[in-house]
Amino acid sequence: MLTWEQDPAMDGSSDALTRILRDKFNLPAFRPGQREAIEAVLGDEAQVLVVAPTGGGKSLTYQLPATVLRGITLVISPLIALMEDQVRALEARGIAATFLASTLDSDARRARVRGLLQGRYRLVYVAPERLQYDGFVDACARCEVSLVAVDEAHCIAMWGHDFRPDYLRIGELLTRLKPPRVLACTATATPAVRKEIIERLGLDPARVREFLRGFARPNLHLAARAIEGPREARESVRRELSRVLGDVARPRGGAIVYEATRKNTEAMCDELRGRGWNAAAYHAGLDPEVRSAVSERFAARDVDVVVATNAFGMGIDRGDIRVVIHQQPPASIESYYQEVGRAGRDGQEAHGLLLCSGVDIALRRRLCQNSSDGQPAEPAQVARTWGLFRDLLRYLDAGTCRHDFVLRYFGDDNELLGGCGHCDVCTSLDETQAHDEAAQERASTVARMALSAVARARQRAGLHAVAEMLRGATTERTERFGFTRLSTFGLLKDHSQEWVLALLRALLAAGWVDLTPTEHPVPYLTASGLRAMKATETLRFRLPRDVRPSKKGSRPPPPTVAPMSYDSALFEKLRTWRNDQARIKGWPAYMVAFDRSLQELAARRPSKLEQLSAISGLGPARIEAWGEGLLAVIRSSA
Repeated sequence: MLTWEQDPAMDGSSDALTRILRDKFNLPAFRPGQREAIEAVLGDEAQVLVVAPTGGGKSLTYQLPATVLRGITLVISPLIALMEDQVRALEARGIAATFLASTLDSDARRARVRGLLQGRYRLVYVAPERLQYDGFVDACARCEVSLVAVDEAHCIAMWGHDFRPDYLRIGELLTRLKPPRVLACTATATPAVRKEIIERLGLDPARVREFLRGFARPNLHLAARAIEGPREARESVRRELSRVLGDVARPRGGAIVYEATRKNTEAMCDELRGRGWNAAAYHAGLDPEVRSAVSERFAARDVDVVVATNAFGMGIDRGDIRVVIHQQPPASIESYYQEVGRAGRDGQEAHGLLLCSGVDIALRRRLCQNSSDGQPAEPAQVARTWGLFRDLLRYLDAGTCRHDFVLRYFGDDNELLGGCGHCDVCTSLDETQAHDEAAQERASTVARMALSAVARARQRAGLHAVAEMLRGATTERTERFGFTRLSTFGLLKDHSQEWVLALLRALLAAGWVDLTPTEHPVPYLTASGLRAMKATETLRFRLPRDVRPSKKGSRPPPPTVAPMSYDSALFEKLRTWRNDQARIKGWPAYMVAFDRSLQELAARRPSKLEQLSAISGLGPARIEAWGEGLLAVIRSSA
């Protein structure tokens, strides 16, 4: 087989890549970002990092190049079941592939290593544990390895959510083999984790090309809720399953319920079975044969609900998972988004619900104290894992769009939605804006008060002291820092310390406030926070719930303000255009734009692309995709 550059039939053009995609993989088109990543991998001395969510098509970025590159593509993956599935699928397409893992007997492993040396395979999958055997590494060194692909690359990062020591051997392997191309793939990697992946693989930061795409999942309705304890959690799980899936005898798809412990997994599974659900439990304490059977039955739709620890999910190929519920919070945002992202892979509407109580926070704190072997963890590890969980608590406290929070967390600013329109926060904001503009104005005012307090604190004190300043509390801290003499002192005197702290955490979640990376972190305004503080328009921000007990039987006041006035004829034209675009894509209409966004467009009639960012629900990704079309409709109705 000639190399990509030498094969005259494979000229590196987009048409050639598309032919391979259709002929060998039976796929009609590349997903966003796939073609660019593959072209980068096929370049000389390529060093590429691809970050895309679970189900985002990362495997194609090394499988397609392997079909045209001379020599072998070595794929390092931690999941034996996933390796088996991918090898089976490749062989069905006529692409020579194999895997090496501990599940094979010694004769089978030797036979496959001989095939490796004889050049019989295009792709060879290996578990990272295999790299501890010098004989295997020696065999690889005797082959022409044209590409080394590291799947689940976040496992090499100690700052990641799933660190695995065996991954540390990969850097030594790359030093030994010196392959002309290296590709690292992961579904979850913050900027800090991406930096660590590059360092530990021994790549050149100046040469690495990073592709970050696909984290926006507008078909996924995200919600998070603070609860009192286990009883309310169980009730919430039951209600959500019934709401989304419907009849237990004929559910509208599948569901995963995640638990933090094996004991809770078994208990919740038994309860759901007792209520008629076709449910199965999955955790690391079960026999491998039992776990494998549960995975296969769930994928085959013979099981409707799996109650599991985080041991379940990677490699699961089922598109109609309609809801993922976390009865207890996972260890990090990375873990959460990877797990909740298993819902709605068919592109249809799906739901994610995250529950958390004070008991759950205490449990997670205890879990952070121990390492994977059950022994007390090193202080640095405890601080690291607890820090990751505290980031998840910021997500719980979010007062702005949950999708945009996740996109900011992963550094995917290009796909910001400007409000997804259907997470629990966006829904609450839109209802308030539509029916109670005074309440939304008050939320904007309160947020700006808190931002001003952070700015005037000048990084002299932590969140608690800033909260005391806003409450007008005369304490040793507020007097020592001079807070009692500031104009922001006492601006929120009618609220409790807990409520003001929740407000400040919500500003952190919104990206308007950040904490210094010091031993004693203190808050400061970000660039976007400064703009929010100085802006004159209403902010899309939800205040924390009032934690003070309300009178029994009290109800919120009815709406008093009508929705904004807009041109109904233009709204219908925009709506027709939006529905046509969604029909072409095969998407639900809200994935293109929400009715609320179209109403604002019909009211404000923007004429330039830069003006669209002021419309709720129109972030950079939607403006890039649909902005010109929306403006064209507005111009045509002038």
